[in-house]
Amino acid sequence: MYKVTKEKFEALVNEGLKAIPKRFLEKLSNVAVTADVRPDPERLKARKLKANDLLLGLYEGVPQTNRWEYNLVLPDKITIFQEPIEILAHSEADIRKLVTDTVWHELAHHFGMDEQRVRSAEKRRR
Repeated sequence: MYKVTKEKFEALVNEGLKAIPKRFLEKLSNVAVTADVRPDPERLKARKLKANDLLLGLYEGVPQTNRWEYNLVLPDKITIFQEPIEILAHSEADIRKLVTDTVWHELAHHFGMDEQRVRSAEKRRR
């Protein structure tokens, strides 16, 4: 386990977002990327996860592939969770990589990829 301050983690989330190629960033539509300490119990329960399950990030919203007449709505939200990432990390470099990988993962959901397709794409990327 490796810990960083909340401010440092937020900076790493911003770095992770900036690491996304411009061609993808330009296609983001009505989505906010935030950092939080941990997922709340309701979010875990809604996804049939237990309190000790490690949820690194979460996309909440309507994927771009499912948007029709999508006006005057609150932004979609991608949340990157600090504590679960710290549990897996052994260094700041580990946190940086986990954050960047998690941002990529959640953005893929924003663009319409389901979990199976995202995981398959991640395997090919490694």
